[in-house]
Amino acid sequence: MQILTGTAKFDNASFQFLHKTIDVFGSVVLVEGCDPTRSITWVHAWTVTDGVITQVREYFNTSLTVTRFGKSDISSITTLHCPSVWESSLPNRVGKSVPGLVLAL
Repeated sequence: MQILTGTAKFDNASFQFLHKTIDVFGSVVLVEGCDPTRSITWVHAWTVTDGVITQVREYFNTSLTVTRFGKSDISSITTLHCPSVWESSLPNRVGKSVPGLVLAL
């Protein structure tokens, strides 16, 4: 926790969050980035309510796919339709095999 708050003491190095993309889906803000050497990739998912971050989800070295729950436009189909609205791209760029997760909005 001290690394995230900036209170950790380091001799020569510190972890740097370099963001590459910022996307917004309603009240959820997705920020994707990596460290300077691209050995660690991360995605932050912030829920913002009335201008205040009320929830933070953090994913390290994980491929994240964001989907939105909703009913399909076709009335004859009664199952839920979950289209993918966003996918992390940095794990593919750095040539890593990482676990994948789905975040449903």
